[in-house]
Amino acid sequence: MTALVRNLFLGMSAIPSIYYIIAIVSIVKFFRAAPFVEAEEKSGFEPPVSILKPVRGLDPGSYENFASFCRQDYPDYEILFCVGDTNDPAFPLLEQVVREFPEQQIRILIGSGREAANDKVAKLVRLVDEASHEYLVISDSDVRVKSNYLRKTIAPLANPKTGAATCFYVPIEETSWVQRLQDVGMLSDFYPGILVAKQLDGVKFALGPTIATTRTRLQAFGGYAFLENRPADDLMVGRLIADQGFEVEILPYAISTVPDYQSLSDLFHKRLRWITVMRHMRPWGHLGLIFTLGLPWALLAVALHPTFAIAGAYLGGYLAFRITMTALVGTWGLRQRGVWQKILLIPLWDAVACLIWLVSFARRSIRWRGQNYLIRDGVLVPIP
Repeated sequence: MTALVRNLFLGMSAIPSIYYIIAIVSIVKFFRAAPFVEAEEKSGFEPPVSILKPVRGLDPGSYENFASFCRQDYPDYEILFCVGDTNDPAFPLLEQVVREFPEQQIRILIGSGREAANDKVAKLVRLVDEASHEYLVISDSDVRVKSNYLRKTIAPLANPKTGAATCFYVPIEETSWVQRLQDVGMLSDFYPGILVAKQLDGVKFALGPTIATTRTRLQAFGGYAFLENRPADDLMVGRLIADQGFEVEILPYAISTVPDYQSLSDLFHKRLRWITVMRHMRPWGHLGLIFTLGLPWALLAVALHPTFAIAGAYLGGYLAFRITMTALVGTWGLRQRGVWQKILLIPLWDAVACLIWLVSFARRSIRWRGQNYLIRDGVLVPIP
């Protein structure tokens, strides 16, 4: 019986390898299609666009983040910022952007005029209402983009079957090992998981740093007003548009974000908030993550049967798969520099990710923007 149980656990320890193979296939299929996506961008589809940016406080490099949206190689677009009040430290910076880009259509809206648990979404309700155009690009305040950004994000919407487009994001710079650890986590873990989901079930989500869609698609599910007391508004926008029968497209293109955390504690709590929300929204999917955590399973296999053959097969196989996934996404797919210099951080990231996953089962609340919330029936409830 002991041998039977041992062999059973050895078999279970191989399941992450199956997931890794599916991930590698999904990554290759996605990025091999990139030239066809780029060809679609040259179709001449250039409708007027409203860029919507909710703002609260200052992010690192805020001025350059905002200014990058004013340098778009695109014929007709406007930028709308919404800030809570004129006392917000971002407000003088927004006024500076308006002064320094007088040729651009830029408006600053003060206050959302709404009471909502999710302040960002409350701002987006007003931004959508005030936007002049049908085509919308929603973007976070910590995003920095190149001049071809609008052309790339709007191009997929030329297809009437596409309801929204979103894209990957990479750090513009990394000033600490914690930021490099986060980047390794995105390249080796988060993005492969997204591409596996795309391959197996289609894209039924969007990524918050950039969502391109239309006013009509938002209004069909009730718009941002429907989401203003809910977590994970970006994921929900993609899901609710997909539920209408439209495709949500992920672009093989990356924008830049400026990291806003400096310590391992900051990173831990940021990821814990995200994965706790996922546990409430997709409980079975969250539980199934246990079979994507290759490091603890490989260590279990070696502990059960400590031989060189088992160590080579399980630990060696784990490292080979994880390095391959990271290199395919970071170096080949997103053409990111310095990926190989961070490869040794993969086991550390996997250990941290496993700990975050375990801790998430004990979490009843999340902390966001200095406020604690419970999640009840998919709704954010502020904790006094």
